[in-house]
Amino acid sequence: MSDLQLKQRVRIFCAVELPEDVRARVAAHVARLREASQPPLKISWERPEKLHLTLKFLGEIEAERLEALTRAANRAAVGGGGKFELSLREAGAFPSRGNARVLWLGLHDDTGRLAELQRRLEAECERENFPRETRAFRPHITIARIRTPNAAARHLANLHRETDIAPATFDVGEFVVMQSRIGAGGSRYTPLSRHELKAAAGG
Repeated sequence: MSDLQLKQRVRIFCAVELPEDVRARVAAHVARLREASQPPLKISWERPEKLHLTLKFLGEIEAERLEALTRAANRAAVGGGGKFELSLREAGAFPSRGNARVLWLGLHDDTGRLAELQRRLEAECERENFPRETRAFRPHITIARIRTPNAAARHLANLHRETDIAPATFDVGEFVVMQSRIGAGGSRYTPLSRHELKAAAGG
């Protein structure tokens, strides 16, 4: 990689990808909401292939810092006991009061292992001089962003919140460092590295 390429900035986040059956369930929920949406409403829906759980959003960093991020991710992946389970269980919106801007589906971390992984990732990234996230970690899958806070948007957000989401449990065995490229057709995600969750040696 040339010096010019190393100085280029790339948009990066760390995420857990969803298995195909969970993506399909979320996509079905999104399809029902899209059918129920009423004009005038401007809303951006996440495509099924882009659905994910964000562990840490780093924003734009210099490409030369990707090696340090990979080291941090490798260390964070070790020591939590290996893979664990998450459950998709609820529907909500941000902010919780007033006009909703983001529609999401919540993930429950009954074992506490996801929260532990996220804390390790934050700590290891901080060791490599990446800023620590100041907001509390709330595991969720973003499904839509509302651009017009009007009556139609409020109706859709209420419909989403009131939907009974059948629980779906799945295993998490790795996380990815992902690059986001923004183009005319929206953002496109490219995995840069995968980090398998492993128990600490001798654990």
